[in-house]
Amino acid sequence: MIFKDSIIIGVIGGGSMGSGIAQVALMAGHNVILCDTSTFALENAKANLYSTFKKLQEKGKIQNADVLINNITFSNTIDALKDCGLIIEAIIEKLEVKQSLFKSLALIVNDTCVLASNTSSLSITSIAASCAYPDRVIGLHFFNPAPLMALVEVIPAIQTNTAFIDAAKNLMLKWGKTPVIAKDTPGFIVNRVARPFYGEALRIFEEDIADMVTIDYAMTQIGNFKMGPFTLMDYIGHDVNFVVTETVFQAFYYDARYKPSFTQKRVLEAGWLGKKSGKGFYDYSTNSVQHQPNTEPELLNIICERIVAMLINEAIDALYLKVATEADLETAMTKGVNYPKGLFKWCDELGSDYVLSLLDNLYNTYHEDRYRASVLLRKQAETKSKFLQ
Repeated sequence: MIFKDSIIIGVIGGGSMGSGIAQVALMAGHNVILCDTSTFALENAKANLYSTFKKLQEKGKIQNADVLINNITFSNTIDALKDCGLIIEAIIEKLEVKQSLFKSLALIVNDTCVLASNTSSLSITSIAASCAYPDRVIGLHFFNPAPLMALVEVIPAIQTNTAFIDAAKNLMLKWGKTPVIAKDTPGFIVNRVARPFYGEALRIFEEDIADMVTIDYAMTQIGNFKMGPFTLMDYIGHDVNFVVTETVFQAFYYDARYKPSFTQKRVLEAGWLGKKSGKGFYDYSTNSVQHQPNTEPELLNIICERIVAMLINEAIDALYLKVATEADLETAMTKGVNYPKGLFKWCDELGSDYVLSLLDNLYNTYHEDRYRASVLLRKQAETKSKFLQ
C-alpha cells in the first residue's frame, strides 16, 4: 500500500501543531483541509501560514506563497474531510475526546482513508478501538514546531493493518521527515526515554544537592545538552510537560521511574507555565536577576552522570522491551529532542559496567525501584559488550 501524491490531507486542530502539520503537507505538494470548530483558531492559522509562506518566499525557499495558500481549505466541520486520503488529528490530549472524534470520522470518510493521531502519549490502540475501521488507524507523532523538527514517531496500534506502517513511513520520508517506528506503549520513544531528564533533575533539586541554575549548568556545560532540564521545562510549558509526565506515570501503572514531582505540580498550580506566561522555574520579567551556578567540577559531574545514567537505562530498557530498534531509539533522541549524542553511544563511551555501577549505587542508597537497572544493561555489563559495533 502507498499513499499517492494526489491524496488530500486532512488536519484537525488549528493550533500551532495542527497548522504546522498542514504547512508540512502543503510544502510536500498536497492539497490540505484544515478543520477546527473555532473560527478564531482557523483565522489565526490562516494568517500565520500566509505570513510564514511570505517570509519563506522572501528568503527564496519557496517560489509562490499564494499558490500554497490556495491549496488549503479551512473548515469548521469534519464533513469537509470526506474525500481525504489521510486525516491527522492534533487536538486536545484527552483520550475520550479523541475517541469521540475518530468514531465520528469513521462515519464520513471513504473506505481507503487512513486516520492518524498526533497524540504524544495516549494509546493508539484505545483510539482505534473507538473507530469502525480500527485497522486503518495509526499514530503519527510530530514534534513542535512541526515544520522544523525532523522526527516523526510512527506508532501502529495492535489493530493496524501492517501495510499502513511502511506506507506511513514512506510518506513521512517524502515529506522530508525522519520517521521512526515505535511500539504502542506509554510515551512511545521520546516521551518515555526523556522522562529522567526532567524527573531526576527535579529529584536532585528537591534533595537540595544543587539549585536549578547549577543543574542546568551541569547539563549544558558537562553534558553538552542545548538546554538544561529546568530551562527546557519552562520552554515546553508546565501545562504540557507535567501532564505528559503524569499521563506516562499513570499509564505505566504508577511505576516509580516516571513519578511526577510536587515541585513541578505546585508551579503549574500557581499558573507559572514557563516562558510563555513570563514565569516558571525561572522569572522571565525584564528586571529579573539570574543567580550564578555553583561551578565546582565534582558536583557538576555528579549531577550530569546521575541524569545521563538514568536516561541510558531508560533507552536500554526500551530496547529490551522491543519498544523500538536500537537505531530508531538513537535517531529519536538525537532528532526529536536534540540530545548531543545517542544514548547507546554514550553508554559505550562510559562503559556498561560504569553506568550499571552508578545506578546500583543509587539503588543501594535509596532502595527505590526508580533506580532499578535494566536486565539488558546488567547483561551488557557482565560481558563488557558494546551496543554499537
